[in-house]
Amino acid sequence: MAKSLLFIPDISGFTHFVQNTEVEHSQHVISELLEVLINANTQDLKLAEIEGDALFFYKENEIPSQEKLLAQIETMFTSFYSHLKLLEKNRVCPCNACATAPDLQLKIVAHCGELQFITVQEKRKPFGQVVIEAHRLLKNSIVSDNYALLSDEVSKTIGLPANYESKLYHFRAGKDTYDTKEIVYSFSEISKNKLKLTPFATPEVVSFQCSPSIVLMKEFEIPAAQLLEYITNYSYRHYWAKGVDKFEYNPGEVTRLGTEHVCVIDGKRLNFTTVTKKAGVDEIVYGERTTDAPLHALYQFFIIKSLPDNRCLLTVEVYPEAKSLLHKLMLFLLIKRAIRKSVKTSIDNLEAFVGNDAITS
Repeated sequence: MAKSLLFIPDISGFTHFVQNTEVEHSQHVISELLEVLINANTQDLKLAEIEGDALFFYKENEIPSQEKLLAQIETMFTSFYSHLKLLEKNRVCPCNACATAPDLQLKIVAHCGELQFITVQEKRKPFGQVVIEAHRLLKNSIVSDNYALLSDEVSKTIGLPANYESKLYHFRAGKDTYDTKEIVYSFSEISKNKLKLTPFATPEVVSFQCSPSIVLMKEFEIPAAQLLEYITNYSYRHYWAKGVDKFEYNPGEVTRLGTEHVCVIDGKRLNFTTVTKKAGVDEIVYGERTTDAPLHALYQFFIIKSLPDNRCLLTVEVYPEAKSLLHKLMLFLLIKRAIRKSVKTSIDNLEAFVGNDAITS
């Protein structure tokens, strides 16, 4: 029987990350990273299971060449750390999950052998001793949490020389004993500095030459970080946003600079992009921009400042931009009043929602 490849990318630091950070955002971060790794599958590997913080791939009756396997490993490391860099540079949330996500690391284990299968609920799944060995190789004596490990069986099959070196890889020999059986492997720590990370758009920091057209303020009896969550977590938006018939967003994504969502108001779709502007001392700034409004553009900023006794002050600033002189006249005569009323109602709704949620929590 031909050998099959078992390939397991595992996110290091997951348990500590989840236990010591905000649960919902940590779940979103891990979900995003797992999707990034799945999308980085260039060798047509089959996904057998999502195992919490790890992915279990296999390739039946085929082992990619040395060049292809090492390229697959590099692609996954590059995609993983590129996404962490994006989360770090574009984050708007100060919570522990978003702040410590860049500390996560990746390890990849590759093993091979004769593969058996079982059928569970009409799904065909890899089974047998080689599967057990692949998972046990994740529990090894390597000090690092950021490496690629190839079992001796894989190295022999693809012809990887002992102590193989390249620009990215520096393989060394290792071995561990599992249930009295010794398994030999080669491993290489992966330096993030040697990866060619994928570039991403620079976060948009907006500045204005004029004062906001609308400014509204209100104090809240909750910490600033909690209020920010109610505003930036779009699952709460329909509870307080005035006049929104429908709200579309990616529920598995942590809101950050550049993320998008759609508000449907009176049948009209308004596409919003997350932006920011310079913040003052002890301020958190979250902003949204749409160019689908009747005006040229509309910017809305939520500025949250911490106050003593776990309170905070919310300031909402609105900057409408008109397309022409006619639109400027419309802005001052009609639109500005309507926008102000809508924003005020939304803030009042937010206050009521926060109060009710505090009571029921």
